[in-house]
Amino acid sequence: MLEDGRTFHGASYGAEGETFGEAVFTTGMTGYQETLTDPSYHRQVVVQTAPQIGNTGVNGDDDESSKMWVAGYVVRDPARRPSNWRSTGDLGERLAAEGVVGISGIDTRALTRHLRSRGAMRVGISTVELDPAALRARVLGQPEMTGADLSAQVTTDARYTVDAVGEHRYTVAALDLGIKRNVSRRLAERGVTTHIFPASTSIEELLAVSPDAVFLSPGPGDPATADGPVALAREVMARRVPLFGICFGSQILGRALGFGTYKLGYGHRGINQPVFDKTTGKVEVTSHNHGFAVDAPLNTVIDTDFGGVEVSHVCLNDNVVEGLRALEVPAFTVQYHPEAAAGPHDADYLFDRFVELVEKVEAR
Repeated sequence: MLEDGRTFHGASYGAEGETFGEAVFTTGMTGYQETLTDPSYHRQVVVQTAPQIGNTGVNGDDDESSKMWVAGYVVRDPARRPSNWRSTGDLGERLAAEGVVGISGIDTRALTRHLRSRGAMRVGISTVELDPAALRARVLGQPEMTGADLSAQVTTDARYTVDAVGEHRYTVAALDLGIKRNVSRRLAERGVTTHIFPASTSIEELLAVSPDAVFLSPGPGDPATADGPVALAREVMARRVPLFGICFGSQILGRALGFGTYKLGYGHRGINQPVFDKTTGKVEVTSHNHGFAVDAPLNTVIDTDFGGVEVSHVCLNDNVVEGLRALEVPAFTVQYHPEAAAGPHDADYLFDRFVELVEKVEAR
């Protein structure tokens, strides 16, 4: 039941019961396990546009966090049985075990077109309340995503460390706003030891590990509510410590530089988004999961408290800002996911760019 009254009837998939969240769609034809375990999808009911889901089952290696974070799951045709050499279980059974309420057998194409034209909105899925008017009333009573402060709900409880693979080269302090495991894996492959900190960490606690650089992670919610991480990012830049932000972290850095943020109509979610890298002149096929964006002019250098800043990456579908680069302090961001575990991997070079930025600062 969507908040505007549009109703779909289908079969229970996963756990039985009732759930509410923001209805969003993702266009990825693979990587559903990454989607389900991505903390950035906290409080969102995810609609898969790919018609069949669950073919490859699930396994313990592809999780991006310790649990499934989606509020609900909507698919058209769940696979009757998994078939993949890496599979250790069935997706529907895993959803049920983790309490994720889902629905199958509905026209996900019609639902996607509705969200595409009307925008992301509140939604409910229920196997217990079958009266449309009653369910809609409960949907309308749910909080909206605008104004939602969610990073504290998904962050780690305590600092932990992921060691470098092979020779240790650099130390990175990562602020966990909803981090995915593949971020630290990508850094570890480049000789980086990563200390992951809770979202409420102070600048003194962050710098206590003597980091060569700081990382702002992806995460859920409205970046306009994240005043603490914004203040932390400003402190990091004031000390000229190299800084890299991804997705929600990009929006945090954007706010720290003085830009506003706004909610997109239906967001960018999927693994086929074309982004133009203004630095290299290349177009990348990229993975996205963001419902908010930074409001910054595309083709000019903007004067900020930390010197000149320019938009470095732009989405070619709608000209949304997808990256920022500071010209006078060592800081840059992208609003998409170079760490995408299911791919594509066009943007993996950005972790090399991060390490090169650290090397450049170290050499001064």
